[in-house]
Order: sequence, then structure tokens, then C-alpha cells
Amino acid sequence: MIKFSLPLIYSLTVLVGATSFVGNTLNTSSNPPELTITRFSGPDVTPSPACLAVAPTGEVFVGVDMIGSLGKDPGKGRILKLVDQDNDGKMDQHIEFAVVDNPRGIMVLGNRVYVLHTTFSKETGKATGMALVLFEDKDGDGKADGPAQPLIENLSNTKYIQERGTDHATNGIRMGIDGWIYIAVGDFGFHNATDRSGKKLTMLGGGIVRVRPDGTEMEIFTHGTRNVYDVAIDPYMNVFTRENTNDGGGWNVRFSHHIQSGEYGYPVLFKHFTDEILPALVDVGGGSGTGALFMSEPNWPEKYNNVPMMADWGRSMLYIHRVMPDGSSFTQKEEDFLQLPQITDLDVDGSGRLFLSAWDGAGYSGSPNKGYVIRAVPNNWTYTAFPDLAKVSVEELAQLLKSPSSVARLNASQELVARADKQGVAAALAIASDAQLPLYARVAGIYTYAQAAGAEGIPALAGLTKDAAVKEHALRALADRKGIVKDVPAAPFLEGLKDASPRVQAAAIIGLGRLGRTDAATALLQTKVPASFATPAKETEGPHATPNAAIVLPHLAVQALVNLHAVDAAVANINTPNSALALWTLRYMHDQKAVTGLMSAYRVSKDEKVKKQILTTLARLYKKEDAYDASWWWGTRPDSHGPYYKAVLWESSPAIEKFLKAEAVKAGPARKQYFRDLDARHRMDIAAFAPEKKAEPVAAKEPKVDLEKIKNKKGQVGKSSIEDVLLAINNLKGDAAKGKVLFTTQGCIACHSISKGEKMKGPFMGQVGSIMNREQIAESILKPNASISQGFATVMITAKGNKSYMGFVTEETAAKVVLRDIGGNVTTIKASDIVSRKELKNSMMPAGLANALSYEELASLVTFLAQQKK
Repeated sequence: MIKFSLPLIYSLTVLVGATSFVGNTLNTSSNPPELTITRFSGPDVTPSPACLAVAPTGEVFVGVDMIGSLGKDPGKGRILKLVDQDNDGKMDQHIEFAVVDNPRGIMVLGNRVYVLHTTFSKETGKATGMALVLFEDKDGDGKADGPAQPLIENLSNTKYIQERGTDHATNGIRMGIDGWIYIAVGDFGFHNATDRSGKKLTMLGGGIVRVRPDGTEMEIFTHGTRNVYDVAIDPYMNVFTRENTNDGGGWNVRFSHHIQSGEYGYPVLFKHFTDEILPALVDVGGGSGTGALFMSEPNWPEKYNNVPMMADWGRSMLYIHRVMPDGSSFTQKEEDFLQLPQITDLDVDGSGRLFLSAWDGAGYSGSPNKGYVIRAVPNNWTYTAFPDLAKVSVEELAQLLKSPSSVARLNASQELVARADKQGVAAALAIASDAQLPLYARVAGIYTYAQAAGAEGIPALAGLTKDAAVKEHALRALADRKGIVKDVPAAPFLEGLKDASPRVQAAAIIGLGRLGRTDAATALLQTKVPASFATPAKETEGPHATPNAAIVLPHLAVQALVNLHAVDAAVANINTPNSALALWTLRYMHDQKAVTGLMSAYRVSKDEKVKKQILTTLARLYKKEDAYDASWWWGTRPDSHGPYYKAVLWESSPAIEKFLKAEAVKAGPARKQYFRDLDARHRMDIAAFAPEKKAEPVAAKEPKVDLEKIKNKKGQVGKSSIEDVLLAINNLKGDAAKGKVLFTTQGCIACHSISKGEKMKGPFMGQVGSIMNREQIAESILKPNASISQGFATVMITAKGNKSYMGFVTEETAAKVVLRDIGGNVTTIKASDIVSRKELKNSMMPAGLANALSYEELASLVTFLAQQKK
């Protein structure tokens, strides 16, 4: 996340970024007039609130995190339980529920509180990983009864949490109506995460993982996203995220619809192999996505209801994304909703009270004096007590399962599942089967019944696949639990492949991949591949954030076929009408049978287009991704060329090389460039295909700036306090044209680029205006050490030969690290030569670069930067 600290300015009105409170009520001049917003708690109780969750009855659980995303010292985190006894929008009571470090996600279910957090060794004080744990409060005193019960351990990369902090680690958690806990995983990924049953899982990079509430059946839901902080889940199990930015390097925030088994491509496929991924729905530019919620509560205004609400820390804004159905996915339209300085999280209770947490300038490492929680309710809102579900009857739970409130449905569903009595199971099935009920109620009934009935519910769910209104969800529920799929019939899924609804087709494809029946491969291979399945032009970034509904079904079919390891079926379909999907599937099958089959198919093929596709597939199979052991990470500026990050040869590599070289000889000199391009695109590094050596282009001379000379001059800014400077430039408009000139003369250009066409240096300034306001930009210039952009800390590298280098990383691959120093000098260091690497606490940008400026000049520089929103 991009985080900057803001000065506190007090007057009769308390200022919080673009938001202000008069007394305890928010000034709504720039926020929705339909809402009443009050300050629920302040930094005296909830400093640095990283996450929150709300019980359906209204108790707010806040994760205080004064370690922050880059801190490494334990003992600064806790979970607080906040209570508003008179429902006036202000906390009346707070209790320390539990002590944990780096709380990143919280979920409340009855007397159970689930927490995702960083774990530390009591002996060494160092981080040992991350864990999803369960606390219980059975005696109702507001405090956890005892130590946490681990549900998943090792749920992040320990090495990089120790070295960097919890900035790209595992984050928010939320339960869907299907009863799974969905976990947002940042691109640290994890190695040998272990659930409560002992199941182990490794994931290179980011995505979404899910697990049952008892800590079993852990599995990967989607893969290939960057730094997902939280998930929003709608009543129909559509999952949305607003993925975090790449710390100013040009990879922007993306809003995505996550479809089970989907591959989203970050970092190795999403630029040059976009034909293979599910694209995001939109690239919204610079920012920093944090908390997420799908709002679906009946007492909320229609214009703000049934929408994903997505927080953006960098932009200090809660956004609404209007999603519109598009085949088996969506298109979207983003809207500003509610301003809140460095918003971190949000959740809603059973009475419709929305609670939001704000970091409010607490800095990368947290602050004991910054941060608060607010409550937002519709103007006509009245409090309605949510019942104690443990004390209500099955009939009352069934009524709640039909409620238009998603909070009521979810909590009633889990209570019915927990009771597991015949009456409750029958009630859930009755709701699922009632065609007169709204779809949201029937869907809740289906997933509740599936969870409660288990294998015994298979016949009834199979019957519900005949009902067009709920067919999609009946199919999903049938294939949802790997432990019982052996008893699930394949026929409803095979029928679903022919359904008119693309959403039903998607559920059928995903389900067949989960059932594990290889005899379904032939049917899956008949999935049509659209014309939009196209390789980006050479050295061109593909459309990774443009909705492409047509690609979803073939993409899911490929994932299902890979999951079934349907090598024989894919090879058999190469020279058939299903050739495109078969060859797409074979790209991921590093199996000797696949390689042999491809070569044989090439020799008999008469279709030149198919033969080229076979050569492409073989080139893709020449190397494979190295096994992930969590000893490495690609950093904040990863090598995104693809198709692999840390590629290695495997047993069939020699045979592929021999075959390709022989075909190149047959093709003759005229097609030599074709094989060179094939080698370059897939990074095979086959010597016979090496490009012709050309004279190295003369590097453009970069400006050399004497930063010491600049900072030693004392003008109006250098003679004033920071507070006076900030107050002054707030009242000055500034001249952007003059600011552009100052960007060069004050040395900014030595470490920052403005255009994406320029070579990336330090933090990219071409979009800074979309993630920081003028005050934040000014403070980052005046106090560079107060808020170092993540990924741009000064790095000290010691290399073989007793050599040392200092700078910030501008490029990193598995084989090399490229550093740029403050003078603009660039050094490339082989990864194999690195002895040690350490991030320093101070910014490489020296303080005082604006000292010689007048207030008007600094205002002009700030205005110029604030206009950079590319």
C-alpha cells in the first residue's frame, strides 16, 4: 500500500483529510447527503486501525496495528471490541478482546472471532509467518476465553515478512453464503501453509484461498493477482477485489471479478501473454485498494445498495463499482462514494449500520496518535435489534434465511448448519425448492442445505439442477466439497455444458474439473475458443484490464482439463476442430507424453496455422517455473516479461530443443527470424536462435544534478517551519508550468520519471495526483523520511569481491538486480553474486531539496505533480 503521514491540524473543526466533523457528526458537503456519519471512536482507543468486522448485533471488532506494513517489532497489536449501548453512533464501551500482532483480517460468527495476523517467536522476537486463528468468547465477557486455535499456519512468506514487514502478505477474510472463508493473499504467496487437518499448500504469488470454518479443506480459489487486501462477496457468490497498486511503478489498481479456478496472470502473464488470462474489469490508475464489502441491506438507499463497496487507501476514497452482467462475468462503472483519509476497512451489521476505519496518516509503521472509526447510516435509519440466534427457533431461522438482508441470511445459515438437525435441513431444502421466493433466498437455501446435508443431500441438489432459476447454484453446491464428489453424478454437469446460460456453463465446467472424471475431457475440449484469444503483438502490452466475457468459458475449460491432467485427450484433439483449446491446455502440461504427442501431431499436420501453434506450445514447454520454496520473491518491480519468473529446464527440454532446431534448419534462412522471435518470446535462450549482434545504442545522457548544492540553499521554505509551509501552500494555487521547470531544476528528475515512456527510476510521478492530495505531496517533499514509498526504500547490497552498492531497485529478475543511486547512476548485480541485502530506514531522497524555494514556487511544483494522473 502507498501510505503517507499527514500533519494533525486542530481548530474548532477537526480536519481529517477531505473529511471534517463538527462535534461528532460528519460535515457531508462532499459525501452522500443521504447518509448520517458520526465519529464512532478516535485514536485514544483505536489508533492505526488496520481492519474491522462487525457482529450482526452491532459490536465492532477493530484490529489495531501499530507495527504497520513495514514495521517488524512485535507487541503493538490487539483486537478491541467496541460497543454502542445507546445506538447514538458513538462507542460507549471498549474491551481488549485479544492481543495479536499485525491483525489483517477479522470475521465474527456468533461467539467465534476469526483473525488473520502475523505470528512472532517469543524467543527471538522475529516473525514466524501468518496464521488464520479462531478465538471464542463462550462466557460473553467480551474477552477471548483463552489462546487462539490455529486453523491455518504458515500462510505467508516468513523470510520476506521478517525482511520487509507485512506489506505484501496475506490480508482480509470474509465468508460467503456457501460457508467458506475466503482469504485475500498478497503476492508474497506462501509455502507449505498447513490447515487443521494437516493438508499442505504452496502458492507462488497472490490470489484467493478458501477454507472451511473448522480450518479444513483449504484450497486455492483463484491465482495471479498482486496485493489483494480484501474480498467483496455478493449473495450469488460473485467475488470482487480492488487489487493494490505496484507502489508507483506503473502497474495500477485493478477491479476484478474472481471466477473459481481463474488465472489472472500477475506478474508473468498479464502483459505479454494476456490471451491466457482472465482480465480485470478495469484499470483505474494509481491508488491502493484496501477493505471491501458487498452492500446488500434493505434499509439502505437503492442507489447505494447491492453494489461492491471498495476502499482505496491511496485515494482516501470508498468507491462503488456498478457491475452489470456480461455473459458469465460483468462490466463495471466506478463511482466516488465516501471520502475518508487512508481508509482501511468496512463492514455492516444486521441493522444496516456501516462501520469504516481510517488510518488517517498513521504512516507505514503505525502511530499511537492517528486513526479512527466512523459509523454511517441512512438518514431515515432506525435501530432494529438483531436476535440472539442461539436462542431462536428453527422456524425463526428459516424466516431469517429468506430475509432481504445478506447479514441476516449468512448468520442464520451458519446457525442452521451448526445445529444440523433434521428440521433445519428440511427447512433449508424447502426454501431452496420454493419457486415463489426471491432468488437470493433460494440461493441461501441451496448452500445451507448443501452444507448441512453433506453427501445425503446429493440427490436433492441433483434434482434442483433441473430448475433453470437455480441450476447454476445447484451445480456449484454439488461440486463444492472435494470430500463427497466421488458420489456426485457427472450427468447434470455434462448437460450444463449445453445450457443457454453462460453462467450455468461456467458452473458446469468448473464442476467437471473438481469431480476428477477424466472421461469428461472430451466434452470439455469442445468448448469454443473465440477470436479474442489472440497473442499480443511483439513487445506490446496486451489488454489485461478490458472485460472479455467470451474468453471466460474456454479459459475455465483449460483450467479444468489441466486439473484433470487430460494429456491423452488433449493430444488426441490437436488436429481436430478442437485443436485451439487442446493446444492451449497443453501449454501447462510439462509431461513427456505431451511433448511426444505434440511432435507426432506436428509431423502429420497439413495445417500451417496448427503447426505454428504446435511450435509455440513446444516453446512454452521448453522451460517450467521453478518449485517455490519461499526463499525468493520478485519484489515490487518484478520482471513481467513472462512466461515464467524463475524458469528452469526439465527432462524433456533437450528433446524440445533438438526438435525446434531441426525444424529451423528445414525452414531455411527465410524463416530464421520466426524461430528467433519464438525463442525471445518464451525466453528459451537456445544459442542457435540468439539474435544477431548489433551495435549497442548510445544511451541517452541523463541530467546530473548537484543535490547537495540545491539543499544547502536557504529560501523562504528553508527558513520556515513545515507547518507554516503547509498552511501557506494550501492558500496558493501555484503555476503548473513553472512547477514543470522546477521538477528538473530541483533535482526531482534524477530519481523520478513522469511519463510511462521513460525508463522507470524511483517512485513514478506520472500518476501521483491520483493517489495523493496537494498536502500529502507537499509533506512527502518536505519530510521524505516520514513516508518512504514501499518498494523504494534505500537498499544496501554487499556482493562478492567485497563490493557494496547502495540505491533503490529499479528492476529485478531471478538472475539480476538493477540499482539506481541518488546521482542517477545505474548498476546491475548478478543475483548469484549477492552476499547480503538490507533495506535502510532512511529515504535516499535527502531532506531540504525545497529549501531554496519560495512558497509560490513550492506551490507550483506541488500543483504540477498534483496534475499528474495518467
